[in-house]
Amino acid sequence: MGSNKELLLIHRSMKPVSVSDTVNIMLTPQFYTMKKETLPVKYLYQAKKIAPSLFDGLLERGIEYRYFVFKEEGGWVFIAYSPEKIVAFLKEKGILPEQVSRLFFAQQAINSFTGPVLLGEKEALVALNGTVVVVPRTALTEGFAPIVVESSFTPRSGGIVLEGAASSILSDRQTIMLATVFLVFALMLFSEGWRYGNELKAGEQEMQRLLEEYPSLASKLKRENIAAKYKAIDRAERKKRDIVKTLAGMVFNGVTFRSFTMNEKNFQAKFSCRDARAAKRMSTMAKKAKFSVSQERGSNNVLIEGTL
Repeated sequence: MGSNKELLLIHRSMKPVSVSDTVNIMLTPQFYTMKKETLPVKYLYQAKKIAPSLFDGLLERGIEYRYFVFKEEGGWVFIAYSPEKIVAFLKEKGILPEQVSRLFFAQQAINSFTGPVLLGEKEALVALNGTVVVVPRTALTEGFAPIVVESSFTPRSGGIVLEGAASSILSDRQTIMLATVFLVFALMLFSEGWRYGNELKAGEQEMQRLLEEYPSLASKLKRENIAAKYKAIDRAERKKRDIVKTLAGMVFNGVTFRSFTMNEKNFQAKFSCRDARAAKRMSTMAKKAKFSVSQERGSNNVLIEGTL
C-alpha cells in the first residue's frame, strides 16, 4: 500500500506542487460524492453491485463515474468519483498520474481528523457527525487548534490506483490489448502443438509398420536412427515455442503488437512503440535475445527478425 510514502491532501484552493517521488493522495469531499447506507448485504462485492443505483439523479450527466465502497461501523460507505476530473486537476497542480502510488478519500481516515485541517484561507476540513466535510473557516469555534494531514493519516487498506499510476503496470486499454496479443500467441501455440502432435503420431505409426514389415529394423541402432528423425522435428517445434515465448515477454507498457509471421525457416514480428525511449528498450531486449532488429525511418516502429 505504500503507507510509508508522503501523503498529499488535495483540495481546490491548493497551490501547484513539485513532486520528485511517488506519493499517496488523499482527496477532500470536493472531489467525490458520498452516501452512507445501512443495507442487508454481507459482502463487499454485493455492495459494489448496487452502488450505481444509489447515485441516480445525484451525479453530473455526461461524465464517467466510478465507485469505491467500504464498510464503517454501522453500515456501508459509497463514494462516486470521476477519474478523469481528478487526473485533470492533479496535472494542473503539477502531479502526473505515474507519480501517484495510491489514492484515498478523506472519509477513510475519519478517525484521524481530531481537529480542523485548514484548506487555504476560507475553508477547513473537519469531521462532523461521523462524516468528513468541508466548512467555511468562519464556522470554526474561536481558539481552534488546526492539525496537518501527514503520512499517519494513510489508511491501512483500500484506496484506488489511477490508470497510468506508478502502482499500475498497465491501463485497462493496454491490458485488453495485451490480452489480445497473448490470445493470438496461444492460438498459434495450439495450432503448432496440434500439428506437431499429429506428425509425431504419424511417425510412430510409420515406425511400427516398418518394424512389422522389416524385422531387421528392430535392432537398437536402426530404431535410434529412425527416432533421431523425429527428435529433429521436436527440436524445431520447441524452438518455435521458445521464440514466441521470448517475443511475448518483450511486450511492456508503451509497446503495441502489430503483426507476426513465421515459416519453417524464419520469423518476423512488428511492434509499435510509444516513443523513442520505448523503441530503444525494445531494440535492446531483442538484441539480447540475439534477434535482428531494424527501425523504420521517422517512426518508432520496431521490426524484429530471426531464423529458426
